[in-house]
Amino acid sequence: MRQLAKKVKNLSVLLVEDDDEIRKRIANTMSFYFKDVFEANCGEDGYEIFVEEKPDLCILDIEMKNGNGIELVKKIRKIVPESPVIMLSAYSKEEYLLELINDNISYYILKPATNEKLLKAISSALFKENGEKILLAEDLYLNLETNELTYEDDIIALRKKEKHFLKLLHENKNKIVTYDMIQEYIWVDKFMTQNALKLFIRDLRKKLPVDIINNIVNEGYKIK
Repeated sequence: MRQLAKKVKNLSVLLVEDDDEIRKRIANTMSFYFKDVFEANCGEDGYEIFVEEKPDLCILDIEMKNGNGIELVKKIRKIVPESPVIMLSAYSKEEYLLELINDNISYYILKPATNEKLLKAISSALFKENGEKILLAEDLYLNLETNELTYEDDIIALRKKEKHFLKLLHENKNKIVTYDMIQEYIWVDKFMTQNALKLFIRDLRKKLPVDIINNIVNEGYKIK
């Protein structure tokens, strides 16, 4: 598992589990691998953390006292359609499994969530289905681990907001990324002015070796 540790050492994970003992045990294990481990004991707190911190991976319990993990996934999917999600459950209920398939869950673990199960799920969720790099255009890759763009032999450093914006464009490549989506996902609780957005896009375009950002007047942006 040393290879996995190297891959996720700069990534973050959100763990939502209402059983304190289980949550602390899993969080302790995750802390050996991930840079940041965010914890919540209910869906409401978990969603707030997701919006603010934008973790690279979510591990969610299905059944909780205050709401359930499937409801949380649906809210997360409205912001980041392809966000990797691992679900935990003590029961193999058919109705849950059908919903998980429909919500494109990366991995499903039946409790007890052993370290072996968790590490296998993490490897699958992050690197088999979603990949370490995102192809944005020919020879242009976004590295989610290092916050860098690679283009042929060049490496371009990105700010966190820039990485999240390019990831958002990629995940919505067949749709317009609206101003509201950018406000919620990139600016979060800070007010986004049109001037601030224009400056942000201008600076990002200067970094890009190829023009991949298409401005949709009065609506938002799309990836070319």
